[in-house]
Amino acid sequence: MNVIKELEQEQIAKLTAGKAIPDFGPGDTVTVNVKVVEGDRTRVQAYEGVCIARAGGGLNENFTVRKISYGEGVERVFPLYSPMIDSIKVVRRGKVRRAKLYYLRARRGKSARIGERSDRGTKGEADRSEAPEAAAE
Repeated sequence: MNVIKELEQEQIAKLTAGKAIPDFGPGDTVTVNVKVVEGDRTRVQAYEGVCIARAGGGLNENFTVRKISYGEGVERVFPLYSPMIDSIKVVRRGKVRRAKLYYLRARRGKSARIGERSDRGTKGEADRSEAPEAAAE
């Protein structure tokens, strides 16, 4: 590994020391708790919406979250390893077939919904394992 990648890995380890970043992707509904500074006080504000894109790599990786606020679409780009992010929580997993969901910007209501992804492999494997036993009886 070259020197730049080593330094990047050290910085990522330092920035993620106290927090766990879950595995999420486009289509997933996430809640991002952001530290907001108001004067001399700091508070944590939740921002919940659909992740429509992940971009970049390494230390510079970021993700875009879109939500509808008072009937208006609002998008916010968060750097993944930002110290301003307190925590990220995956609310539900979305079943999508592309990496960038920019087409959601033009959609409203039911057409903007994303189906929920079930855990892959677990249900199908259970059905297959029970089938030979049922045939043997």
